[in-house]
Amino acid sequence: MEATRGSLILASASSARRALLAGTGLAFETIPADLDESRLKADLVDSDTETVALSLSEAKAKAISKTRPEALVIGADQILDCEGRRFDKPRDPDEAKRHLLTFRGKTHRLVSGLCLARGGEIVWRHVAVAHLTMRSFSNDFLEDYLARSGPEILESVGVYRLEGLGVHLFDHIDGDYFTILGLPLLPLLAALRTQGVVAD
Repeated sequence: MEATRGSLILASASSARRALLAGTGLAFETIPADLDESRLKADLVDSDTETVALSLSEAKAKAISKTRPEALVIGADQILDCEGRRFDKPRDPDEAKRHLLTFRGKTHRLVSGLCLARGGEIVWRHVAVAHLTMRSFSNDFLEDYLARSGPEILESVGVYRLEGLGVHLFDHIDGDYFTILGLPLLPLLAALRTQGVVAD
């Protein structure tokens, strides 16, 4: 289904988000926002995880919306929280391994912030949370997983792609599949219908 009014922009560099949105049949552009996320997160250090995820998504959407005020801009961000500690994407394979060892045998939260902006202003916002429990996998499994998964898992805050080998890491998942991949599609599509971007 093509967009029916105006243009639609995804303000994200995530290949998973781009693929999910493309799968809906909507016509859209992808323009990643150039933001200093580390500084933004530092400013929000005392905020709860939901607030951080939503604030980052809003900052991305506003940054692009100010340059393209006629378009409807989708901003999205995801924060992983494990036992009260927030994790960023791993910088290298060694850090990826340390993160997975921390998550092993525990339940972590993926908090996805999602918003729409037009004319530099936020017109809709949403937060979705998924809970994922990693199994107590062996060290041998971990080494094999890291070797087989390749460098693309460094693009994931949880060091996994649930749509690929990452599914082998888990015992239990409680949450929406699209939320886990970083773009809660059902509430987003409902909002796009409300905004008149797609047919109701």
